[in-house]
Amino acid sequence: MAEPSPRPSWYRSFYWRIGLTFVAFVVVFLLIQGIILRRAGARPPSEVFRGPVLAAEVAAEVGDMLNRGQHEELRAHLESRYPLPADESQFGWLVYVATRDTMFASTPGPLPGVVRLTALSAWGRRRLTSADTVSPIPTAPVVVDGRFVGLVLVLMRPPAPPPGIGIPRELRLLLSLPSTLLLTAAAAIVAMVIFYPARRRLRALEYAAQRLGGGDLAARAPHRGGDEIARVAAAFNRMAGELQTRDAALRTSDTLRRQMMADVSHELKTPLTAMRGYIETLRMPEVVLDADRRDRYFETIDRETRRLERIVKDLLDLARYEHGSVTLHRRLFDIERLFQNVAGRHERDAQTKGVAIRILVDAHADQVVADPDRIEQAIENLVGNALRHTPAGGTVTLRATQADVAATLSVSDTGPGIAPEHLPHVFERFYKVDMARAAESTGSGLGLSITKAIIERHGGTIRVTSQPGETTFAVVLPQPAGAG
Repeated sequence: MAEPSPRPSWYRSFYWRIGLTFVAFVVVFLLIQGIILRRAGARPPSEVFRGPVLAAEVAAEVGDMLNRGQHEELRAHLESRYPLPADESQFGWLVYVATRDTMFASTPGPLPGVVRLTALSAWGRRRLTSADTVSPIPTAPVVVDGRFVGLVLVLMRPPAPPPGIGIPRELRLLLSLPSTLLLTAAAAIVAMVIFYPARRRLRALEYAAQRLGGGDLAARAPHRGGDEIARVAAAFNRMAGELQTRDAALRTSDTLRRQMMADVSHELKTPLTAMRGYIETLRMPEVVLDADRRDRYFETIDRETRRLERIVKDLLDLARYEHGSVTLHRRLFDIERLFQNVAGRHERDAQTKGVAIRILVDAHADQVVADPDRIEQAIENLVGNALRHTPAGGTVTLRATQADVAATLSVSDTGPGIAPEHLPHVFERFYKVDMARAAESTGSGLGLSITKAIIERHGGTIRVTSQPGETTFAVVLPQPAGAG
């Protein structure tokens, strides 16, 4: 099993990149929004700082006029000198002058309470100079002949905000620096809560992929839910399952290939060994052979040569059928005539063994659509196999029936039967049910494998049933509608 790879640096993690990007986006958004809102609700610094200077200028003017005795002209001077702009969207200054006897402003109207309180605070002081600050409101003392006679106060009238841009004080407080930091911390926590499950699942998927890459084909990624990560995990698991299945198939195929090579080598070695032995005996000058023995040796060599030829031919036929390189020529033909051809070809062997061959063809199954040459080859292999395993006095039966859109061709014998443990393997190459009888057999050991390949090439199936006294190989061939 592959070990998990070292954890990458935190800044290379997909999880942290998403989380930090989320937090950074929130922070930038809050900062930009705060700047916009503060600019919309803030006073221009130049106007704010002008208040104390304006108060000193007005105090100097008022003191000069009082020193010249222009008490009556003072109010008119202030109203003309410091009027408020008519446009309320512009900044303006309200100028107030307070003495012991009266208080008046540059603009007619009621006096704000804060102005009254500031003036009373100034009168309550024993000494007041131009350097004194009596309140946050810009103020300046009016001095005549070194005596404090009055006080000048200025208030700024802020511009009226455009419609829809009014900024409540609570909102400005919410967008202050501490609130921004608090919201940033909350965004970081939310990012961790939201993205940590995705990070954990991606990590599990990464670990499963590493195990699979290391050769552990049983590795699977957890997939829960129906989101994108779950779908990727499910696709990964499907891929891993297919790889595991293919690997098992390749291992099985390799095992079968090795077994087939061993079987082929054994089957080819047997006739080659016999041929070589007889040839070496015939070439020995010191061995004197009479004519009958010499002929018998040559006959054995010829028989083994033909056996070797059959094995090679059957191997080539099997390879062509399994690779689909054999072209089938399907046509309608008489199945009873085909059975008779096969029976006639094996008639001499059947008579020698004392075995009877019967042919039974149903009336509605006399015509079959298939490649007659290939089907004849398959039936001949089955009949030859049945004759080899049928004792004297037995019977081999060739039968043809048809039901629906399939024709069934069967070959039965009255031999001893096949043991149940051997039935699943009878169509394998060179499989030996009875080793003692197989050694005496003149077949190649590939007949049933070739028969199965021929039938499957036709799109049909072949099955075998067996019990003591009866073994049946049944071939089912699909038929076009209206055939038969």
